[in-house]
Amino acid sequence: MYAIIVTGGKQFKVSKGDILNVERLTGAAGDSVVFDRVLAVKKDDGEVQVGDPVVKGAQATGKIVTEFKAKKIIVFKYKSKVNERKKRGHRQIQTRVLIEDIIAGE
Repeated sequence: MYAIIVTGGKQFKVSKGDILNVERLTGAAGDSVVFDRVLAVKKDDGEVQVGDPVVKGAQATGKIVTEFKAKKIIVFKYKSKVNERKKRGHRQIQTRVLIEDIIAGE
């Protein structure tokens, strides 16, 4: 069984036992989270439920493993002929989540 969920403006295909890195979520390590924006669910018997836009009653539950900083992104702004250059770096804080269960909806 797998589901397609939305969190942080991105879509993820998840199944039980998956570990995924998502945009920062509130909560500490060990807290449980519920992803209730489920776009589609495929059950073990092959039945596929597609939402309009979400599947009613479907959710994926998980547990926060840790918070970490993602890989650094370099932001370089440049204007030619005027010797203007700006170099900045940014590291986004992300949350690592372990998917514990997927509940299919109606």
